Amino acid sequence: MSGGQGRYRPRQRMQKLPVVAAAAGVALMAALVAYFGLDAVWHSLQAIGWVGFAAVCAIHLALIAVMGLAWWALLPGVHPLKTIWARLIRDSGAEALPLSQVGGYVLGARALSLFGVRASLSTASTIVDVTLEFLAQIVYTALGLALLVRLEPETRAAAPVLIGLAAAGLAAAVFVVAQRHGFALFDRMARVLGRGWAERGAVGAASLHAALETIYCRLSGLWLSSVLHLVCWVASATEVWLALKLAGEPLSFAAVLAIESLLYAIRTVAFLVPQAVGVQEGAYILLGASFGLTADMALALSLLKRGRDLAIGLPAIAAWQAIESCRFMRRRSAPPVGAKAPAPPRE
Repeated sequence: MSGGQGRYRPRQRMQKLPVVAAAAGVALMAALVAYFGLDAVWHSLQAIGWVGFAAVCAIHLALIAVMGLAWWALLPGVHPLKTIWARLIRDSGAEALPLSQVGGYVLGARALSLFGVRASLSTASTIVDVTLEFLAQIVYTALGLALLVRLEPETRAAAPVLIGLAAAGLAAAVFVVAQRHGFALFDRMARVLGRGWAERGAVGAASLHAALETIYCRLSGLWLSSVLHLVCWVASATEVWLALKLAGEPLSFAAVLAIESLLYAIRTVAFLVPQAVGVQEGAYILLGASFGLTADMALALSLLKRGRDLAIGLPAIAAWQAIESCRFMRRRSAPPVGAKAPAPPRE
């Protein structure tokens, strides 16, 4: 076996891992629906109704718009509609396509760059926006844990969630430090190695580093983005709270917030599984049981969210693909740079 083949095998395994995880998740989701009864799950979905589904989609679109504004707070010179559109593409790619969350980040940054935002600034703002959203999620999970302990004092989930919060906080701190100071190490390595293989990488890293520094220097933008993300995390519980109320199985907003915060914490841990298929369903059943939520209603809520993601995400991805296709056709039909115009015919 050649050295090149051996080098590419780990990469091939990493590429297959999300596919295998997604297949296992689909199997688990189907098994859960079959075990608890397809009829019961369908009955719970019907209880929520089309009005409930439309309301959930409307609330989610509003939240996407606010999250787009949280991204825009990091890019004050950019029109807010551009970041709202890019946020829609980011979430649609992650939730409606067989991609991981990282794939959604790439699509969102690409969508933003199509509006004339420099690639380095688009990438840097995505990194910072994801970081602030993750920090806000840690606060959201801590709030949900406090509510869980208050509402269910005998719960056994408190200790592992608390350990997970500590680990997430440490990971977030390392990620922020790497963004602020990690490029200095790369720059020193590039200077030691000289102008060889590291030259092009050093230029790209320097551009990204400069963009990150520009964003981090605007404290007002960082605070506004963080607050908007936290508001969106808390407000996202409204979707499930409303769906349960329409279905005739209402829970208090505090109980729903506890369930949702811990659910998204579990989804974050399972980021390698596209759309957290199977993971989300199992988490809903386990968390909902603590508050008297039936398993069929828990599965119905999960399927309702997946239907919402497809109803919003697929049209958005189709529109984005149309824009990309038009852009590709214009580039293909344009004359090459430096090409001379054809001479006029002689008389």
